[in-house]
Amino acid sequence: MTRFVFITGGVVSSLGKGIASAALGALLQARGFKVRLRKLDPYLNVDPGTMSPTQHGEVFVTDDGAETDLDLGHYERFTGVPATKRDNTTTGRIYADVIAKERAGGFLGATVQVIPHITDAIKEVVRRDTEAYDFVLVEIGGTVGDIESLPFLEAIRQLGNELGPEESMFVHLTLVPYIPSAKELKTKPTQHSVKELLNVGIQPQMLLCRCDREIPENERRKIALFCNVRPEAVIPALDVSPIYAVPIAYHEQGMDREVLRHFRLPFDGAPDLSRWRRIVDAMTTAEGEVHIAVVGKYTNLLDSYKSLAEALTHGGIANRVNVKLEWVDSEIFEKPDAVLRLEGVHGILVPGGFGERGTQGKIEAVRFARERKVPFLGICFGMQMAVIEAARNLAGMPDASSSEFGPCDTAVVGLIKEWSRGNIVERREEGGDLGGTMRLGSYPAVLSEGSLVRSIYHGAAAIEERHRHRYEVNVNYRERLEASGLRFSGMSPDGELPEIVELPGHPWFVGVQYHPELKSKPFEPHPLFADFIAAAVRQARLV
Repeated sequence: MTRFVFITGGVVSSLGKGIASAALGALLQARGFKVRLRKLDPYLNVDPGTMSPTQHGEVFVTDDGAETDLDLGHYERFTGVPATKRDNTTTGRIYADVIAKERAGGFLGATVQVIPHITDAIKEVVRRDTEAYDFVLVEIGGTVGDIESLPFLEAIRQLGNELGPEESMFVHLTLVPYIPSAKELKTKPTQHSVKELLNVGIQPQMLLCRCDREIPENERRKIALFCNVRPEAVIPALDVSPIYAVPIAYHEQGMDREVLRHFRLPFDGAPDLSRWRRIVDAMTTAEGEVHIAVVGKYTNLLDSYKSLAEALTHGGIANRVNVKLEWVDSEIFEKPDAVLRLEGVHGILVPGGFGERGTQGKIEAVRFARERKVPFLGICFGMQMAVIEAARNLAGMPDASSSEFGPCDTAVVGLIKEWSRGNIVERREEGGDLGGTMRLGSYPAVLSEGSLVRSIYHGAAAIEERHRHRYEVNVNYRERLEASGLRFSGMSPDGELPEIVELPGHPWFVGVQYHPELKSKPFEPHPLFADFIAAAVRQARLV
C-alpha cells in the first residue's frame, strides 16, 4: 500500500519545505521504506526553464530531460532516488494539458471547470506511477493563503478524503518567530496559518515549526491545543549546520516516529542514520580548507548555483576538507587587472549561463587559470568560454566567439539544430520556442584512452551525464584547437559533439559541456568534483 504525505507551508516563503521533505524521505529510507518525492508548483509557467535564475534559482534537470524546480535537487541529494519529469508539475502544465484535452474533444461536451477537471488532473499527476513505493511525499509550493495555491490545496483535500487517514497525512511547515523586544516566541502566526488550511478543509496531523531557538514544552502544548494536533506532533525545526545533519535533528525531535504512528506502522527502534553521521563527521572534522572562486553571472542569488555549491561541498567531503566558496561576478574582470583578485585561490570554476553579459570576464578568469596553473573546471557555458579563450590565445584566432552573442566569422561555438538521442534525431529551429527546446537530459559521452577525465571516471570508456544547453562547440575547429594544445577528450558517440576538453601539461584543467553537479550526492560525490577539490588541495600546498 502506498501512503501519501502532503507537505504545505505557511506564514512566509523560504522556510525550507524542500529540505524538510527531503529529510523526511531520507528518514523513511533509513527505516527501510521505499520513497518517492514530488513537487507541485503554483506558478503559471509550464516549467522553470525560461525563468530568470535570479528570480527562481537554478533549474534542476532530470535524466529524462525535464526542467524542474530546484527542490528536486534536494530530493535527489538526500534520497539518491533519480527524479523524473513526472515528479514536478506546475499550474501552467496542468492548465495546458487540460485545455489541450478540451480542444481535442476529450470532455465530451462538458463545461470545463477548476473543479472537477483541474483538480482531477492534479490528483492524477500526484498518483501516477506510485504503486511501487511505500511512501510518496508531495510538496506543495507557495504559501498557504496565496490564491495561486488554491487548486492544489483543493486537490490534496479531495485526495485526503478519498484515501482516508490510513493512506494520507498532512504536514504543515510554519514559522514560530522570536520577538527580541518582548523576549518571547510567538505562536500566533502558526495558529493563523493552520486556520488558513482549515478554511480550505485541511486539518494537518503534524506541524513542523521553524524557529531559531528551542521551543519550550509549554509553547509546544499551546500550539498543539490551538491547532488541534497531538503535542508530540509539534516538531521543532531549528536551524541546523551542516545541512546534512537535518535528518538526524528531525529524528531526534520525533518526526519519523510521528509519521509512522499516524499510519499505524511500527515505530520502535531507530533508523539507520550511519550514512548521515559519517557525512556530518567528515564536514565537522575536516583536515584543512581550500578556497574556490566561482566566476559567474548570477552571484546576487546563490540559489542560482544551488547544486553546484552542494557538489563542491561533496568534493570537500570526499577529501575531508572544508570548501570555502568565493562568489565573483564575472563582469568585474572586464576592468584592467581586476582578474588579479584571483591570486591565492586554490581553484577556479566557471559555471553555466546564458547570454553575452559577463562573458569577457569569464574568459579572463579562464586565461588566468591556464597561465597561472590554477586548477580549473568549466561547466557548460564555462567549457565554451575555455574553448574560446584557447582559440583566441593559443590557436591564433583572435576573432573566435560564439554565435550566441551575434553573427561572427569564427564561431567556435554555435547553435546546434540537430542531434541524436539514441535512435531518435531531435531538431530545433532558430527563433523557435525557448522553453524545453535545448539539449536536455542524459546523453552519453565516449572518453579518450589515456585522458585525465578517463582516469577521473575510474577508467570508464563511456559515461552518461545531464545536459542543458542550446549551443555547442563547433567540431570543425577541433583539429586546429588540438594542434594548439587543447585536447578533446570526450565526444558524443557519433563524434559530432564535443563533450569534454582538457589541457595536457596543466595541473588540472577540464571543461565539460554537461552539468555534473546535478548527479552529485553527499554520500556519493561526483568524481569530477572530488578530483577537482583534490587538485585544489594540492594547489593549497604550493601557495
